[in-house]
Amino acid sequence: MSQVTSGSNPRTLADELRSRTDSDLAGLLLARPDLLSPLPGDLSQLATRAGTRASVQRALDRLDTFGLQTAEALAVAGPPCSLDDLTVLLRDGEHRLPESLATLRSRALLWGPPTAMRLVRTAQELLAPTPQRPGPTGLGPTLGETVTALSPRRAQELLAANGLRATADPVSAARALADVFSDTDRLSALLAEAPDHSHEVLRRLMWGPPQGEVSARPAPHLRWLLDHALLVPTAPGTVVLPREVALALRGGRSHRDLRPDPPELTVHTHHRPERTDVVAAGQAHRALALTESLLDLWEREPPAVLRTGGLGVRDLKRAAVALDIPEPEAAFWAELAYAAGLVASDGGTDERYAPTPASDEWLRLTAPERWTRLAATWLETTRCAALVGERAPQQGAARGRPADRSLAALGPGLDRGPAPELRLRLLTLLASVEPGGAPEQAALRERLRWQAPRRMPDPLRELLCSAVLTEAEHLGVTAHGALSGFARPLLTAAQARAAEPDHAAVALLTGAVEPATTTPADAEADTDADADTRPDVSPESGGADAAPESAGAESEASAPGAGAAAPTSSPGPVPADTTAEVDPAAAAASSAELLSPLLPEPLDHFLLQADMTAVAPGPLVRDLARALGDAADVESTGGATVYRFSPTSVRRALDAGRTAAELHAFLTEHSRTPVPQPLSYLVDDVARRHGRLRAGTAAGYVTCEDEATLDQVLADRRLAPLRLRRIAPTVLVGPAGGDLLLAALKEHGYAPSAESSEGAVAVGAGTPPRRTPPRAVPEPQPDGPPGTDASLLRAAVRAIRSGDHAAGAAPNSGGRPPSDPPASLPRTEPAETLRLLRSAASSGALVWIGYVGADGVATQRVLAPVRVEGGFVTAFDHTAEEVRTYPLHRITGAAPASS
Repeated sequence: MSQVTSGSNPRTLADELRSRTDSDLAGLLLARPDLLSPLPGDLSQLATRAGTRASVQRALDRLDTFGLQTAEALAVAGPPCSLDDLTVLLRDGEHRLPESLATLRSRALLWGPPTAMRLVRTAQELLAPTPQRPGPTGLGPTLGETVTALSPRRAQELLAANGLRATADPVSAARALADVFSDTDRLSALLAEAPDHSHEVLRRLMWGPPQGEVSARPAPHLRWLLDHALLVPTAPGTVVLPREVALALRGGRSHRDLRPDPPELTVHTHHRPERTDVVAAGQAHRALALTESLLDLWEREPPAVLRTGGLGVRDLKRAAVALDIPEPEAAFWAELAYAAGLVASDGGTDERYAPTPASDEWLRLTAPERWTRLAATWLETTRCAALVGERAPQQGAARGRPADRSLAALGPGLDRGPAPELRLRLLTLLASVEPGGAPEQAALRERLRWQAPRRMPDPLRELLCSAVLTEAEHLGVTAHGALSGFARPLLTAAQARAAEPDHAAVALLTGAVEPATTTPADAEADTDADADTRPDVSPESGGADAAPESAGAESEASAPGAGAAAPTSSPGPVPADTTAEVDPAAAAASSAELLSPLLPEPLDHFLLQADMTAVAPGPLVRDLARALGDAADVESTGGATVYRFSPTSVRRALDAGRTAAELHAFLTEHSRTPVPQPLSYLVDDVARRHGRLRAGTAAGYVTCEDEATLDQVLADRRLAPLRLRRIAPTVLVGPAGGDLLLAALKEHGYAPSAESSEGAVAVGAGTPPRRTPPRAVPEPQPDGPPGTDASLLRAAVRAIRSGDHAAGAAPNSGGRPPSDPPASLPRTEPAETLRLLRSAASSGALVWIGYVGADGVATQRVLAPVRVEGGFVTAFDHTAEEVRTYPLHRITGAAPASS
C-alpha cells in the first residue's frame, strides 16, 4: 500500500503513524509483537496500545545501552527536545545518534520532527529523573519541581538572593529562577561567586546521587548554596542538586559514562576451522552417547517423581554416577531429554520418569539427525538446567516452613523467558568473528550486557551466560570457545524463528554478509542484535512530523537525525522477508549433512580379553551396544569403551531373557578375538544356578525342585524380613509380593528367575521396555508474545489501515468494500472456503462470506482476512467496520469480492 500522508502536521503519535509507510508499520509490529495481540482496530488504537506501561517497558527492555541512554537524555531534556539540545547532552555519541533516534522512532517510542522530538508520555514518566529515582543519569529534579514545593516565604528569599523581582505566585517564582539557571552565562557567573568549599560539595553531587544531608545549622558555604538555590531542601536534613545546576557543572552531558559503541569483542585464541569441527563432532558424539545411556538407565530403573514435581537429589546423583559425569551436567542432559520429549512422567499411581514413545522414534534416526534434534531443542527451550539447586520463593509455604525451596531438575520454576534470546545473541556473537576464533568470555558478557542492559538482572545474565558457554561445549555447538561449522545452519533457522528475529544475523549466517575478519588484537562483531532488527525510518515518514509548538518544522524534515543512518560497521538493512527464506527442515538437513562425515562409523564388533573385559574400539551399533550393556558393566569410556563381565552382569543378561547358549553365540559372533575360557566358565556357572528358584505373585511364593536349597533359604537370617514359610516340600510363601521376593533373593546371591501367572518360567520372553503414554513435547514459556511472519505482518497492516479508513481518520486508498453483495448467501465446501480465506489473507483481497450467528440468523459480510488458523478467521469486517474473529464452522461459504 502506498504511503498515507496527512494534510497537516501531526499533533499526536497516532497522526504520525498515519504518515508512515506500510513497511514502517510492519517494522513496528515486528519489533513490538505485543501490539498485535489482539489486533488493533485502527491506528489510534495502535498508538494507544503502544503507549501503555507494560508495552513501553517491554520496548525499553529491548534497547541497547546507547538507545536507552538516548531515551534517558530525551527524558532529561523534556518535551519538546531539539536535535541540537540532544546532541549536547550526548556529546561524543553523535556518530550513532541518528541510528539510535531511528530505532526509537521505528518502535513508536519517539515522535515529532528534529526540532521538537517527544518521547511517548509513559516512557517520559519511566525515564525522567525524580527525587526518589535519579536513574542512571544521576540527575535530580528540575529547579521548578523543587522550588514549587517550598513555602512562599522561602521562595521570596531565593528570588531576593538571586536579584530577582519578588512575586507571591510560587509557580512564577519557580519560572523566574529556572530562567536564570537556564542561562548558561548567568549560571556560570553565579557559580564563579560561590565560596571555595562549596565547589567541592557541588562536585560530589554532580554525577549523582544528587541528594545530600545537611545539619540544622549548615556551614557558611552550604548556607550560601542554599540561599542561592544551588541546593534545594526536599525534607528536613536533606537537600538536592537541581538538574540545571548539575548539567552546567557537567558541561551539558547527561551521562558520565556514555557508551555509544559496543564493547570490543577480542579474540584470545584462534583454531583452524577444520580442527574446531572435528573436536565439536567428538562432543556431539559424546552428547548422543550420554543421552542414549540416560534413556537406557531410566528404562531399567525409572526414578520417582517428587510430590512437588521434579527429580529427587538422590536420583540425580544416581544418574550422574551411572553416566560418570558431574551432577550439574547430569541435570543438563536430563533437562534436554525432557525438553525434547524423550522422557516424561508416566502419570501412574507410583509416578516415575521414563522414556516416551517419541524416544523410540528418535533412536531410529541417524546419529546426525539425532544431534540436530537435540541442538535445535536446546536453542529454543526456556528451561535452564543451571538453575537446578538454586533457591526460589515458595508460594503458599506453611507456617514454620522455609519460604523458599530448592529448584529440582525436571521440576517447576526452571523456565526463564529470555534464555533462548540470550543463547541466540551469544552464538551470533561467536558467528560474527572469523571461523575458528574464540572470543574472550569477559568480552562476550560485556557485549551482551551492552546489547540489552534492562533485559534481565545482572546476576541472572552472568549465570545464564556461563551456562550457555558450558552447555554449548557439552553439546558440540562450540569447541574451544569457537562456533562449529555444522551448527551454523541451526543457528540461522533459530534466528529466523525468534519472536524478534535478528535479520542482520540471519544475513550474516546465510552468507549474505561476510563476517568480520578478526585478529586477537582487534576482533569485533559487526553490530549489536537490537540495532540490526530495526527498519530504516526516512525523514519524510517520521521525522517530518511536527508538534504544534514547533515552527517551520516542514523545512527541518531533512535535518540530521531525522532518519536512520546505518553505521559503517553495520551489514546494512536486511529486508523483513528474510525470515521467510529460511526453512527449518532444510537447515536441520544441512547441519546433519555437515556433521555426518565427522562422526565415527559405528562398529559391529568388540575385543574380548582374558581379564574378563571387552574393549569396544569405537562406537558400537545400537543393538550391539545394548546387548553388550546387558551382559557387562561399563568400566571406562573415552576413545574406546571398556566393559567388564561379572556374575551380576551375566545374571542381568539371563534375566533379560537370554540363555547360556545364546550368550556364548553372541560373544563368539561379535568378538574379533577368541572367547577367553574363564568367561565361558563364568557364563555356564551363573546359568547353572540361574532359575533354580522361581518367584511369583500369588501373594508371593518361591518354588524349587531342590529341597536343600529351600532349607538354605529358610535358614538365611538375611531373608527373615520376608517371613517365608513352607507349605509344601518344594514351595515357600510369604506376605511380600513377587517383585520384592525377586529383588531380595537376587540381592543375597540366590539368582532366582521370574515365573509367569501361568506358572511358566519367564525366561526367553524378557521384560518389555518401560514407556510412558504418548506425551506432548513441553512448550517453551517465553516472557513475551510469539513471533510472526511477513505475510501476517502485511495482513495486519492492511487490516489496521482499513480500520483507520473506516473510522474516517485517514483518506481512503482503495480498500473499501464493494457496494453490491452477492445475490444469494455464499455456499462452498469447507475445503474451498478455507482455501479462499487463506488466499485472501496472503494476497490482501476482500471476500464475501455467509455467516450464521449463534441466534441462527444468516448474514453476508465482506472481510479482509488477516489470519486463518485454529478453526478461526481473524479479519477486518467492513460490514461492522471493526476487527472480528469468526469460527470457520459457522461460515457457509466464501466468494471473492472486488473493491
